[in-house]
Amino acid sequence: MNRLALLLFATLFVSGCQRDDTGAAPSATPALAILSAFTASDVPATGPAEQPVEPLKATIDPNLAATLPGAGLAEHPMLYIGEGHNTMLLVAGGKVMWTYSTGKGWEYDDIWLLSNGNVLFSRMGYAAEITPQKQEIWHRDAAPGTEIHSLQPLGLDRILMLVNGPAPTVMIIDAKSGAVREEHILVPPGGAPPGGVHGQFRRIRATAAGTYLVSWLGLGKVVEYDRDFHEIWSYATPRPWAAIRLHNGNTLISDESLRLVREVTPAGATAWEFKLADLPPGIPFPDSQTCVRLANGNTVLCSRGANGKGCQLVEITPAKQVTWALYDWKNFGPATAVQMLDEPGMPERPGDLQR
Repeated sequence: MNRLALLLFATLFVSGCQRDDTGAAPSATPALAILSAFTASDVPATGPAEQPVEPLKATIDPNLAATLPGAGLAEHPMLYIGEGHNTMLLVAGGKVMWTYSTGKGWEYDDIWLLSNGNVLFSRMGYAAEITPQKQEIWHRDAAPGTEIHSLQPLGLDRILMLVNGPAPTVMIIDAKSGAVREEHILVPPGGAPPGGVHGQFRRIRATAAGTYLVSWLGLGKVVEYDRDFHEIWSYATPRPWAAIRLHNGNTLISDESLRLVREVTPAGATAWEFKLADLPPGIPFPDSQTCVRLANGNTVLCSRGANGKGCQLVEITPAKQVTWALYDWKNFGPATAVQMLDEPGMPERPGDLQR
């Protein structure tokens, strides 16, 4: 077992035993417990590293939101990001309670609200962690010719990161300094990664078992690696944007090309799937990016929204009924990733949030 694997194993063990400073067990919904930190008197309107973002120029249907199921912004407290609109938004009580803007260019791809109140995110050209007071804990720029699309907390002291590039690299970095502690180069079958740097992948996830799930866009498959980065499982699908390991052992995959989300068993059988073409006619939803499985069994899908022509989020029951659709181009841009803050589990405990 290599050092990176040992670090991950140790982190999984420690994070499973986490307590707060008083020795008490963590909250069942730790994100809700720290939301007040984002509206405290010491939170500035604009942080020292913030950069303004131009208003969206979307073509908005003024009547669509009123016809959709669910409670709009009041349906879930959430942390929300999307390509093409570089402002992250924290929502609670049916309103935007906190924002952080990072200027023109690049794109948001991954984000986490940690149980200590910090926000961890990737923005293609860099990754960073900030406090509710909008102070940077650390900031890591992508090297020339590389891109950072995915990261994941491993406890509160380590961060798993995947870097697209000529030699795509898995890293574990220090959460306080951003320094690289361990790294491993991923080499696909045949050598050079296909799809160019930008098209290599969008997601890596450490599982509760200590393995790694990587969504290879260019390879057209999801690959699971063991702790020593030997391939132990794969599933072929044309454009896997995201893959998450569920508590039942199945893997939930969103495919951009097939326009669906599919739950597959370890044997590769389809346990459940939902095609965007099966949405009711009154719920426009042009594409799928990432997906989230909730504790109630529902699945939330994210969409670019076709610049105002479609919804950004939909929530679907196991029976394939739509319980919520979000269409809000006044406050939001496209949806690339969302963290529902009313979910049980510790964000920094791998696999805990994905039911």
